Amino acid sequence: MVVAAKKTSQVITHMAIAFIIAYALTGSVMFSGLAIIIEPVINVLLLPFHEKAWAAIRARARSERERYARLAAEKISQTAMHMAVAFAVIYCATGSLAFGGIAAILEPVCNVLLLPIHDRFWDRLEVRVAGQHGAA
Repeated sequence: MVVAAKKTSQVITHMAIAFIIAYALTGSVMFSGLAIIIEPVINVLLLPFHEKAWAAIRARARSERERYARLAAEKISQTAMHMAVAFAVIYCATGSLAFGGIAAILEPVCNVLLLPIHDRFWDRLEVRVAGQHGAA
């Protein structure tokens, strides 16, 4: 039950970050709400193609070290894809390269900074809940 709540909370946190950034840049509640739907949908549609391409690249690795290097490159590529989508959504909404660029940088940075804090909270809660069930 805690795992499902944690995943739901992760999605809500991610969407809240996107909403706040979109609202700060556009001043529109309606667009910001739409952006938090459009951006994840585009990412979800693109991600399988990205993963398939990188699976083929990783499969050609000849050593463990090369496999890790390709995995790191995949994660960097995935981050770049996410940034490009955030840029495109805000650029289409505002017509501003500057606002698109700000969104492309701010959203991943906020996620990298805030989601680990979020996950640590939920991990501690999960341990406490498991401890209470073990003591009962």
